[in-house]
Amino acid sequence: METKKILVTGAVGQIGSELTVDLRKRYGNDSIVAGYHKKKPTAMLLNGPSELVDVTKKESIERVVETYDIDTVYHMAAVLSAVGEKNPSLAWGVNMNGLYNILEVAREHKMTRVFCPSSIAVFGPETPKEKTPQETVLRPRTMYGVTKVAGEMLCDYYFRKFGVDVRGLRYPGIISSETLPGGGTTDYAVEIFYEAVKNKKYTCFVKKGTVLPMMYMPDCIKATIELMNAPLSSLRHHSDFNITAMSFSAGELAEEIKKHIPDFVCEYRPDFRQDIAESWPRTIDDSAARKEWGWKPDYDLPAMTADMLEKLKKRYEEGKL
Repeated sequence: METKKILVTGAVGQIGSELTVDLRKRYGNDSIVAGYHKKKPTAMLLNGPSELVDVTKKESIERVVETYDIDTVYHMAAVLSAVGEKNPSLAWGVNMNGLYNILEVAREHKMTRVFCPSSIAVFGPETPKEKTPQETVLRPRTMYGVTKVAGEMLCDYYFRKFGVDVRGLRYPGIISSETLPGGGTTDYAVEIFYEAVKNKKYTCFVKKGTVLPMMYMPDCIKATIELMNAPLSSLRHHSDFNITAMSFSAGELAEEIKKHIPDFVCEYRPDFRQDIAESWPRTIDDSAARKEWGWKPDYDLPAMTADMLEKLKKRYEEGKL
């Protein structure tokens, strides 16, 4: 896909920060604008343009789009599940009003393409827990999930009604060695690695047997860019692709870490996030993504664990963790 200029909103976030770096490697530093809000760009985002973007204000988005002649947006700015339950009005304002503004600007400026992530949070207690189908019951119990269901429908509406080429993935839990998570229910699967390396112990906020779909960040970035570069003619779905790489329990992850750090100890003290986790699927059927644009993950649990620990141990020894 030929690209003039790309805006990444939420570029300082867990996914946005690594996505921005990868896009700059592909398309050049000056072609990717890192949009941030409260947190200022980190060192790895300062090798290209960055702009303050408040997605709840349409004029804030328009200013950057017009200044840089933006034709593609990766809209990563969002309030996640755990934070959203503590502040539902904030989650609605950022996730829904922000998305609406992005789509309106994309429509008015006739943009080439928009990416808006969805999440396994769209599913709820009535959704089948095993091999959750692409088309299934969407009745979430969190404000984050509500905004993601509404967001999928709004994106599809803009595609059908206005021809805005908007695409999205239902991300599972995302595990990263570079950036700490930002208030999601699957955050334990990132925190546990950091604590294992630093302190050799971790107190987990979900039960030992809690199984959730997960994905390592390199696969997350790969899937996002592959979907955006897929020919439109091959896509039957657009903004709601099921996607996954692996599913495991908190206990299974702890045991895998112990293979590398034998004296690691994990305790389990479930909090309010346990209820959220239990409303989500255990395994995902992502056959639509595999069929329509060739999705295939590179990492399973052992490969991810080995890579995470290698990278974090190195940063810890360098005093950067």
